[in-house]
Formats: sequence, C-alpha cells, structure tokens
Amino acid sequence: MDELLEDIKNCKACAQHLEFGPNPVLSAHPDSKIVVIGQAPGAVVHQSGIPWDDKSGDNLRQWMQVSRDTFYNPEQIALIPMGFCYPGKGKSGDLPPRKECAPLWHHTLWEQMKEVKLTLLIGTYAQQYYLQEQRKNTLTETVKNFEEYLPKYFVLPHPSPRNNIWRAKNPWFDKQVIPRLREELKRCGL
Repeated sequence: MDELLEDIKNCKACAQHLEFGPNPVLSAHPDSKIVVIGQAPGAVVHQSGIPWDDKSGDNLRQWMQVSRDTFYNPEQIALIPMGFCYPGKGKSGDLPPRKECAPLWHHTLWEQMKEVKLTLLIGTYAQQYYLQEQRKNTLTETVKNFEEYLPKYFVLPHPSPRNNIWRAKNPWFDKQVIPRLREELKRCGL
C-alpha cells in the first residue's frame, strides 16, 4: 500500500489540465474499514494536503459523528476522491473531478483494502461511477432510496455548506438518513 500511495502522489497523468498543478490528496490503509469516496479536493485541501480539511469535512464528520482523530486514522477510514487533485474553479464552483483518476487508481486501491465494511459514496460523481445503472435519476432520489444500496454502499449528498439549501428542502435527510448513517458506522465498529 505504501508504494501504491507513493505512486499516486507522484501521478502526473492529467497535469496539463490542472491550473494549480498536481497535488494528489488521499488517505488509505490495508485495514481501512470505512471508505469515503468524495468528489475532488477543493482549493483549501489542495493547499493543506489533508483530505476533507475544510467546512465540507467539518460537516461530514458531524454527520458521521466521528472525531478528527478517528476520521484521519486510515486504519479506520480511507479518504479517496474521484479526482485526486484540485481541478480548479469553474463558473459556479469547482470544476468536476478529472476523469483519469478513478479508472487509473481506484481498482488498485480496492485490491489493497480487504477489510472494508462500508463505502460512503458522496455526491453525484461517486454515485455515477460506482452505482452506474442502479443510481436513480437524481441525487435526491438516490439519497432518498439509500437503503437499496446497503450494506455495501451508503449514498450521501456532498456536505458542502453550499448544499444547505438542499438540506432545507429535504428535511427527511437529517431525520432519517443521518441517524441511519450513524447506526451503520457503529455496526462497522466506529
């Protein structure tokens, strides 16, 4: 695993498309029990080099009801984005994750992680890639039907503060999904 992580951190596969240059950000261990598949690092994470080291990460840890120590213990939780590098800014937020990363590296990472009990698929990009035809027409429908993907996957919207409007429109998320997420994480030993 150490050699694989080093190879990923030295990856330059899409360097020519990255305005701020490559800086792959992830965390994984052969004993990881939970895998968080997110979108791509934002500007803050690109600078710090620490996955989910921003307000989205604060929200995610609150949803999961885990401490920073637990969250950043790769023997407990692997943090793997769809795109490992900050893709840059678009017209209405960050650009989508680069499409090269997941096909290039995810399969090899999964081969190294044999203790995974649950994978959190956060946002549309992760859900499209991993659920494919099983995904519903919208993220809202997919998240509303989260139980269909258990016990392997737990689907979530992105925890960005920008999604507070979505959460306000979908109060069932905080009432039904978050408590069940916490139950599933406890079942997995967190």
